[in-house]
Amino acid sequence: MSDLIDDDSKRDNAPEFSVTELSGAIKRVIEGEFAHVRLRGEVGRVARPRSGHLYLDLKDDRAVIAGVIWKGVAGRLTTQPEEGMEVIATGRVTTFGGQSKYQIVIEDIQPAGQGALMAMLEQRKKKLAAEGLFEQGHKRQLPFLPEVIGVVTSPSGAVIRDILHRLRERFPRKVLIWPVAVQGAACAPEVARAIRGFNALGPGGAVPRPDVLIVARGGGSIEDLWGFNEEDVARAAFASEIPLISAVGHETDTTLIDFVSDRRAPTPSAAAEIAVPVRMDLLTWLDGQSSRLVRALTGTVNQRGQRLRDLSRAVPRADRLLDGPRQRLDTWADKLPAALVRTVQLRQVRLSNSGGALRPGLLRRAVKSDARRLRDTAARLNLHALRSDLRRRASDLENITQRLHVAAQRQTWDWRKRLDAIERLRETLGYEATLARGYVVVRGDGQVQTRKAGAEKASALELQFADGRLRIGGRTSARKSKRSDDIPPEQGSLL
Repeated sequence: MSDLIDDDSKRDNAPEFSVTELSGAIKRVIEGEFAHVRLRGEVGRVARPRSGHLYLDLKDDRAVIAGVIWKGVAGRLTTQPEEGMEVIATGRVTTFGGQSKYQIVIEDIQPAGQGALMAMLEQRKKKLAAEGLFEQGHKRQLPFLPEVIGVVTSPSGAVIRDILHRLRERFPRKVLIWPVAVQGAACAPEVARAIRGFNALGPGGAVPRPDVLIVARGGGSIEDLWGFNEEDVARAAFASEIPLISAVGHETDTTLIDFVSDRRAPTPSAAAEIAVPVRMDLLTWLDGQSSRLVRALTGTVNQRGQRLRDLSRAVPRADRLLDGPRQRLDTWADKLPAALVRTVQLRQVRLSNSGGALRPGLLRRAVKSDARRLRDTAARLNLHALRSDLRRRASDLENITQRLHVAAQRQTWDWRKRLDAIERLRETLGYEATLARGYVVVRGDGQVQTRKAGAEKASALELQFADGRLRIGGRTSARKSKRSDDIPPEQGSLL
């Protein structure tokens, strides 16, 4: 009977684990077996919280593994993971007991071959193109002859020597070099800072502001040139107020900065050729223009001189121009004394006549008579009454004027209404309204024809429609048309 009773103490000798102990044991086993692994997969979800750490998913067609990149490692990565990118992640597999899951702590991450890089590049190109960074309308015109040229490149490479050598050959200019790393993790941030730094220089400062920028680097693999494909570099080039020439890699190499820059050069030497013209060509052109200017001025002066000589032959000499006025002056000088004497005599006679009419006695009587009449008139005129009468008459005149204005407006309004009514009646009763319904007025020989016989006798007919008049032939044309209708069509010959 005792065998039928279940005794737990005798059932199992396996040790008991706490949840934490089991989680730690699993962690030690997994980390011991997968201390260092390289994992290939596609980047799925990517999360960047405020802590600076980076959380992502690595997946293939059957499984998903969570990954974490700590803040210090994420800042040193040469390639930042993006969703949909195929990568090779290097790190160690560990567990996270708080959520009962395993994950890979990534220490380095690289694109899985050139195909992944090109896919990511195409994705960035589409994104920037959709924002309008590649449009031609945003590109600036390069200056014809810049005073200062800013170069963003490595100071120790052959690129800067090629640029300086080409500038010395073509047209020596001032060159400012901003040294940067042209590959590796520091490339993109240093190039972006250099472009923004040149744009931050103010005109007239201690360091001259460049008139044009050249971002240059020699050829290399896509991994070497990847710093110039970063979005930060492309946006800095787009925001540059100074015209920018990109000369990254060889002619077959293409980076994002080439699409955003104002001008792309196939090589760094070609960028120097684009930046400045050839000095000897300019001098030759200037000499040619000087020669043309001298020839043009000489020809113009000769032509104007010949024109002046031709005109001078048609102009009379100065002494001949003065002969006529001299003669007229002499004639007037001879006549002047006699004219003066005659004028004085006439004025004396006129003065004598006027003085005879002014007798003192007669003048006194006239003045007294006028004074008497003036006193009588002043006595009859009461100035105060005259002013009152004038004000009264002015007020009456103003009232009459206002009444006349109101009456005239009322009369004009009545006449206008009567005219409108008569005009509507005229249009209703007139024949023009009938014409609008499809009727026609027929005139012949200056009269309205209401009978067919009269219309046939008329030499010409005029038909008045609602929108105008039409003149047609009269009796002759009608007979001709009738005769032509009566004649049957001609029968062809059987032969």
